[in-house]
Amino acid sequence: MLESLLTRVAKRLDERAIPYMVIGGQAVLLYGEPRHTKDVDITLGVGPEEAAQIIDLAAACGCQVLAEAPVEFVQQTLVLPCADPESGLRLDLVFSFSPYEQEAIARSTVVSVDGVPVHFATKEDLLIHKIVAGRPRDIEDVRAVLLKNPDVDLDLVRHWLAQFEKALDEPLLARLQSVLQDAGREDDSALLD
Repeated sequence: MLESLLTRVAKRLDERAIPYMVIGGQAVLLYGEPRHTKDVDITLGVGPEEAAQIIDLAAACGCQVLAEAPVEFVQQTLVLPCADPESGLRLDLVFSFSPYEQEAIARSTVVSVDGVPVHFATKEDLLIHKIVAGRPRDIEDVRAVLLKNPDVDLDLVRHWLAQFEKALDEPLLARLQSVLQDAGREDDSALLD
């Protein structure tokens, strides 16, 4: 069911030449521990001015838009929430606007899902998203990804977390250091001091 939704959306996005990357729980499944998730989150390489095109794309994928006034909802939240009746999964299409998001989409990793190329966030960008979100489940996901992927480019992660730390006034680098220590990667966390 999940694979069907991913491939339907990926095909439509590719047909329309819309850059994207799968983020969230589905990317965690790729790089971390298996866990149950009932949604698919996809960051799009277009801004909210393309809301009408993305609403049409969601319909072409067989998804139902959940917002009553979807264009206005996208303008306010940068997200188009949808439901896929076939799988019962929620699909959140996230509009992008920042240089970071554009770079992250350009860096995305292509994975074959049932023979269809699907763009996933890199391990590094997944970690950045999860550290910024900072919820307990996100931190658990970061730990799992770090444990399974010793080759993560922590310099890239630190670079972007430092940028977001300034913009959001949150201790993102300290949050990363705590998770690195918890994951037994003291050598990596010492580089933050």
